[in-house]
Amino acid sequence: MSAKASAKGRSRNERFVYQDDEAIEKPFNWEQLRRLYTYMMPYKRELMPVIVMMIIGTLTRLAIPFLMLYVIDSILDADKGSQSTGMLAAIGGMMLALYIIQWASNRYRIKYTSIIGQKVIYDLRNHLFQHIQKLSFRFYDKRPAGSVLVRVTNDVNALQDLFTNGVVNLLMDCIQLVGIVIILLALNVKLGLAVMITVPIMFIVSTSLRKRIRFAWQDVRMKQSRINAHLNESIQGMKVTQAYVQEKDNMAFFNHMNTDNIKSWNKASALNQGFGPVIEVTAAIGTCILFWYGTHLIQTQVITIGLLFAFANYIGNFWEPINRLGQMYSQLLIAMASSERIFEFIDEETTVGERKDAKPLPAIKGDVKFDNIIFEYEKDRPALKGISIDVKAGQSIALVGHTGSGKSTIINLLCRFYDPVQGRVLIDGTDIRDVSIESLRSQVGIVLQDTFIFAGTIRDNIRYGRLDATDAETEDAAKAVHAHDFIMSLPDGYETEVEERGNVLSMGQRQLLSFARALLANPQILILDEATASIDTETELKIQEALKILLAGRTSFMIAHRLSTIRHADDIIVLDHGKIVEQGNHETLMSTKGVYHGLIEAQYRYL
Repeated sequence: MSAKASAKGRSRNERFVYQDDEAIEKPFNWEQLRRLYTYMMPYKRELMPVIVMMIIGTLTRLAIPFLMLYVIDSILDADKGSQSTGMLAAIGGMMLALYIIQWASNRYRIKYTSIIGQKVIYDLRNHLFQHIQKLSFRFYDKRPAGSVLVRVTNDVNALQDLFTNGVVNLLMDCIQLVGIVIILLALNVKLGLAVMITVPIMFIVSTSLRKRIRFAWQDVRMKQSRINAHLNESIQGMKVTQAYVQEKDNMAFFNHMNTDNIKSWNKASALNQGFGPVIEVTAAIGTCILFWYGTHLIQTQVITIGLLFAFANYIGNFWEPINRLGQMYSQLLIAMASSERIFEFIDEETTVGERKDAKPLPAIKGDVKFDNIIFEYEKDRPALKGISIDVKAGQSIALVGHTGSGKSTIINLLCRFYDPVQGRVLIDGTDIRDVSIESLRSQVGIVLQDTFIFAGTIRDNIRYGRLDATDAETEDAAKAVHAHDFIMSLPDGYETEVEERGNVLSMGQRQLLSFARALLANPQILILDEATASIDTETELKIQEALKILLAGRTSFMIAHRLSTIRHADDIIVLDHGKIVEQGNHETLMSTKGVYHGLIEAQYRYL
């Protein structure tokens, strides 16, 4: 990569930081860990047999070295060995039985902890997705789609090991450690204390790594989120990238981000691997102490060879869970880095929420009133300044004006995608903030300029407006907007599969499908936001004829830069910088020769 390209990548990367990707500089949050485990509470009955099997497996493992102690001492003691051959055979049978029990209990534990863990992950992902669907447009205005995507996929996936193995293994290792310590001290207090003297040293050394590891994994998650966000942006904007021949610059930027991600991962992984050597060195020192001091105790006849062998076995079993706990802590740090990001979204409160006493909006007539509306996307930068509009049921209203004048903002407030800073939006005299969002939006249909077509069949996309619609109703809606003919020309007609965003269809065809979708929903209020911008003149004329019948008895709001499409509107509202500057029908506004007249003349001048 050239130095110039690299410099471009660096400068762009510095700006590629979103609000949700800032590093989370917080201490380890035990309350958050407790909150994670609340997702396991619905499965506590299923967990009980798993815990019982875990306890059985741990106890059998603790019992085996103790039996081996007796066997070894019996063999070494000739007199005792000759008198207890039958007893040794019985102990051997007991040990075999214990090994079988241990194997069976471990198999059961591993199988069902995995099943329960996957159920927990399923619930967590569902909860997260359900919550982000309720968040308002302000939330999505600040975050790219890729950054949201990584929370639902990568961050939730990062918790799988914690739920499928971590919880039960943590309990098992703690029980095993406590049991071993008790047994060692019971066998010989001095030798037990001697071999465990290295444990505090290990914890002091490993503690210094914990904070660095946690921040390192947070940094990894942050950089992965940026890569996902950029990938999503790049794929959606690939036509623009290729049209302006910016592939090299885009690759330089991605290469810089990818390199940063690798460096962060390597750093976090290296710190994470630091636990292993610490435990291995500590275990080696402990083993040396065991045999050095244990040999002395044998020579002084304080302990037997069998007891030393049992000690060595228990010490081996002691460092194994210590090592797993170290790995578990690393796993926990990775999980906490992801859970902080997940709960950041879950704790995000929607700016457009339902009141506790919100009631369903009854079937509406279609009266709409904007009462002295003030709205701002950013503080102290109003997009609407004291807008008041009174619309009677069945009227068609056209909103015109230059880009940024506030046309789409009015529509967004009517659908309650945002709430006004001041003033009220009333439907049939009811403030829309007093009713449930579902009951409101189910009675308002909208056709956007940027039509979104879902992956699936043509029929499914039209039926998205009303999922219980029959095939006949779906086809009638398509015929009403003159989409039927082009649909039937497709290979499988209404059953033709289209890809995400409908890339196999033209822009005009996608808009016709969106039009049919809105009409099928049969709303009392219909919004057309630049709905005919990408339709040819011939098709537009056909739609205008259909609209005369379809809009009869409905309240409609139309936004159009092609002013010829709104000349028959009952009322035309001209906006400029968030204010109403003119209002009236086409003939009235043309006769005043004001702003609307100027817009019409300018449009025809450039035709």
